[in-house]
Parts: sequence; structure tokens; C-alpha cells
Amino acid sequence: MKARSIFIITAVVITAIIGLLSFFHISFLWLFAFFGPIILIGLRDIFQTKHAIRRNFPVLGNFRYMLEKIRPEIMQYFVETDTEGRPINRLHRSLVYSRAKKATDTTPFGTQLNVYDIGYEWLEHSIYAINHPSPKEYGGRVSVGGKECKQPYSASILNISAMSFGSLSKNAVLAMNQGAKMGNFAHNTGEGGLSPYHLEPGGDLIWQIGTGYFGCRTEEGNFHPEAFREKVANESVKMVEIKISQGAKPGHGGILPAIKNTEEIARIRNVQPHTDVLSPPAHTAFQDANGLMHFVGELRALSEGKPIGFKLCIGKKAEFEALCQAMIDTGITPDFITIDGGEGGTGAAPIEFSNSLGMPLRDGLAFAVDTLRGYDLRKDIRIIASGKVFSGFDIARLIALGADMVNSARAMMLATGCIQALQCNVNTCPTGVATQDKSLMKGLVVEDKAKRVASFHEETVKSFIELMAAAGISNPSGLNRKHINRRVDMNLIQTYHEIYPEVEPGTFLNLATRETHESTI
Repeated sequence: MKARSIFIITAVVITAIIGLLSFFHISFLWLFAFFGPIILIGLRDIFQTKHAIRRNFPVLGNFRYMLEKIRPEIMQYFVETDTEGRPINRLHRSLVYSRAKKATDTTPFGTQLNVYDIGYEWLEHSIYAINHPSPKEYGGRVSVGGKECKQPYSASILNISAMSFGSLSKNAVLAMNQGAKMGNFAHNTGEGGLSPYHLEPGGDLIWQIGTGYFGCRTEEGNFHPEAFREKVANESVKMVEIKISQGAKPGHGGILPAIKNTEEIARIRNVQPHTDVLSPPAHTAFQDANGLMHFVGELRALSEGKPIGFKLCIGKKAEFEALCQAMIDTGITPDFITIDGGEGGTGAAPIEFSNSLGMPLRDGLAFAVDTLRGYDLRKDIRIIASGKVFSGFDIARLIALGADMVNSARAMMLATGCIQALQCNVNTCPTGVATQDKSLMKGLVVEDKAKRVASFHEETVKSFIELMAAAGISNPSGLNRKHINRRVDMNLIQTYHEIYPEVEPGTFLNLATRETHESTI
């Protein structure tokens, strides 16, 4: 007999028995309060047509959907080990929380990592380690600004990566920017534009200009030079970043769901409120590599010489090579280039884009650095690596590959209170970090979280300095690919220098010259 037939017969029998007993004794009426709702739920399940499980297994079928709904929490709190969690494992989450709170961040009883697993990496230490320099002694600043830059910026080696107001709550933005102010590091606005919450605390800002030109756009959605000139003059804006693509969804454009697009956010972005805001996948201000360089030059002039750069996730290698050739042809070079990783980031994205599009950060970073070297452009441009940065070793690994500084988004979210609930795209973030729901947002106390953001930055930079000291290195410029080892097989270890062979400066430039010469013969 089918499950729903059994349920119907049982429900009828229970109802009849309770009704008969109640006829003789009124106290049995309370049983209706218990069985009545169950019977109604079962009948609703039988007659609905959307879910086969509920239709075939009335009442009981609902437990399947209830358990599925809380599956992420069950996995995170009861099933996964400290090293298995995705996208960020508990070891890294706990490290961020500890450093944000300035709690104990040491580990007892040895590493939990299997050091014989393929993919395990480590930094070579020196028997001539140097005394741990303090952050003040080391300095830890990177000057950003090429020969055409009139207002170079002295940046921290670790900064907050791009996250927009709209994706993040105003409290989260305030906490991050206030933390950046306290710790003297930079905060990237994301493509959502300059909001009052980015500006209010007074922290240093990297203003990101995306394909939607939010904050400096015409009604048609094109770039508005005068609006840009007016806003870039703000003293807090230290650098400007043109977003070509991002690792979470390269070639797709940004997504702000309608539920998070409030009237306030719509005013800041100059769009219609309560609608899905989709940034175009490509820019309208330029259509080719030379056009991008001229746009860089235009923004530099409009900003009166502030550092101008662009951010991208590496896709077609030939296109990045074309950018390098355009720098030579136009004589215009960006002050910095941010390389994002295809492993994704904080942005909501279609799963195919997050999983299967874009070059991973370390591969993309090594390729970009080597290509710039090959065209003899590396010396003029600062490289920022943007990706999963949670520890001092994460910084060291990226610096060794050729980055000058690094940006982190998810670690900064964790420091602000994020618990990896994975609800960033549905406006129900329980910690008030990635939501516009005021009832959830109020749980995030700005003053407390700002201190945690600053503390995480301070402790992580400190750990990076200590790692350098252990390797006998006193300055990041001394780190190179020979210092990082990776197990590529059970009995084979290679350095990054062997995995990513470095290119000599000018190599590609000479090849390009020879090929041009041969084509004219």
C-alpha cells in the first residue's frame, strides 16, 4: 500500500477515534491541537505537486528538506575536520579569529597537515636567522607610483581587497575602514562606488571603477569624467583601480541582487532601486589594449596624478601580452596591476564561473610577473596579488612569486565577524556582514569589529616579518621563488623557481622585435 494511502487511512482513523472519545469526554479535545496540524500538513503534502518526496511520504518527507536546509551547519560544526572545510578550512578561520581578538594563536602538539601529501608547501629557513625586527623597524611600506604619477602612495604590504557597499552592510564597511584607519593600511571600495561609509572613518581608500562606473556614470551607464574628477579629489582616495575582471566571475560582471539594492545604494550607484544590478561584462570606455592604456592616462590626468592601475583575473595569455605591447606602443603604463585568482572571492557568482573559469592566483601571478619582465616593464609597475591570504606564509608565498603587496577580502570579513554561513548572496547573513537587513546588521558593533580588523592586520604582518627573519631575510625584496618548496610527488620536491621558471628582463621584447623584423622581409 502507498505511503500516502496509509497516511490518509491513519488520519481518518485517528480523527474518528478522537471525535468519538470527545463525544463522551470533552477533555479529549486537546488531542486535536496535537494531531490536527499534523493531519493538515499531511493533506497539504498529498495534494501539492511540486515535491515528489512530500507527495509520496506525507509529513515524513518534510524532514528531508529540513535536514538539507541545515546541512552546511551540520557539516561545519559536527562533520568536517580542521583541515577539510571549504572554501576556507577551520584552521584558517580560527587563525583569523584568534589574531583579530589578539588571543593565543600558537598551536600545540605539531601540525595537523600531512607534510607528505602532494601539494604541501614550506618556506626554507636559515641557520643564520636574524633577530625579529619590529614592524616599525621593518617599515613594511610599498611606494606605489610610476614616473608619471604625481601623488605616489605609501601602501602597507597587506590591505583590504575589493568589497562593495551593497554586498557588505554599512556597519561592515564602517568597521573595515575604521580598522584600516587605525592600522594605517588601505581599503578597496569594490566596484559599488564611494559610499559615505567608506569616507566617514577617514581610512585610506583604493577607489575601484568597474564596468558599471558606479559613482561616476551617466544615466546611460557610461563613464562620466566630471563626476569622476569631483570624487577622486577626496583626500581619502589614494589610488584608483580599473576592474577589468574578478576571480569570482571573470567575464561576467558584478551582481547585486534586488533584495540588497536599497534606495540608498541605488542613489550611490545611480541606478533604479529594488532591481537586480548587473554590471556589464566589459567596459564601454575602451575596447582594446591601447584604449585601456589611454583610459589609464585619462584617469591619471583627471585625478591630478594619483596612482592608477587595473585589476584582472588572467584568462587568455595573448590578451595580457597585448596589454604589455600596448604599454610600449602608447608609452603609458599603469602604476600597479592587481592579479586576482580564478578560485573566486566574496562576490556572488554562477557556480560554473567560480569553479571552471579563470587562472588560479599563483599561476596567474607568476605568468603576469614573468610577462612584464619579458617586456622589461616590471620595474615600472607594482604588482598586487589578491586571493586567499590568511597567514604570514600566504603573504610570503605570493611575495616570493613576484608580488609587491597583497590584498585580502575573506580574511577581513572573518575578522569583521563572518562565520562562513554561505548566505552572502541572499541577504540573510546572520552576523550582519553581508546583508542590508537592518535587524541583522545591528548585531555588528562597528567599534569592536574595527579593532579586530586592525588587530588581524597587525598580527598577520608581524607573523610575515617573523617568517622572513627565520629565513634570514630582512626585506621582502629578498624573498624569491627559490625560498618556497612544494611536494609534487611522494619522493619529488621542487622549488617555485623550478615550477615557475623566471624570465629574464627584455626577453619577450627582443622576440617581438625579431618577429616584427622577420615579418617585413
